[in-house]
Amino acid sequence: MSQDVNKYGQPVGRSLPDWQPRPFPPHTILKGRYCWLEPIDDRHAESLFAAYHQAPDARDWTYIPLDRPDNPGDCQAYVASLKSSVDPQHYAIVDPLSGKALGTLALMRISPAVGSVEVGFVVYSPLLQKSTAATEAQFLLMQYAFETLGYRRYEWKCDSLNAPSKAAALRLGFTFEGIFRQAVVYKGRNRDTAWFSIIDSEWPGLAQVYRQWLSPDNFDASGKQHQRLQDFMRRDVAAE
Repeated sequence: MSQDVNKYGQPVGRSLPDWQPRPFPPHTILKGRYCWLEPIDDRHAESLFAAYHQAPDARDWTYIPLDRPDNPGDCQAYVASLKSSVDPQHYAIVDPLSGKALGTLALMRISPAVGSVEVGFVVYSPLLQKSTAATEAQFLLMQYAFETLGYRRYEWKCDSLNAPSKAAALRLGFTFEGIFRQAVVYKGRNRDTAWFSIIDSEWPGLAQVYRQWLSPDNFDASGKQHQRLQDFMRRDVAAE
């Protein structure tokens, strides 16, 4: 990261004379090839409940500060609470063919003044996990933050004990920044928080990687990938 020197000879951060606060994200539909992100609404509750209960238990919710709804009525109330939230700003991840919601994620800790935002409340049902749509959903939200809104920092945070989430962050191109000890109390227990980020200077190369991986040419007729996302990541790094 470049730096400047002030009149006292002290190193200071790089000057940003043209910086302007960014807009608060309009809650809008983001359309991809494999999924759509829709502002969460009451109509998503039924399909979310069905999708989440494809899992035999609630282990996917262990590190989420919310509990899996036990019944359709609870799910309606759960979705209503997400819908009413401004920050976090929740999206349903929708299959464009069936119109059914298969999971959710959110923009949160939205800081227009400094151009920073976090992706969180990522809850993927078994119908979405390890699918092309699961990765495209992350890409669509990143693309929205960097290219449409002009944000300069995009964060991922999780419980430091959540190994799958940490692995997902690295797979998706985030840089690990460290552990904030005793950062959160949730569900009656301590959380040391692992921090990851992508910054705007990294986005053009990362966006190209995502577009290459998401290209229909990278998948066979059954939808199986020819090359993994990590393969494109390594190729991009080797080209630098």
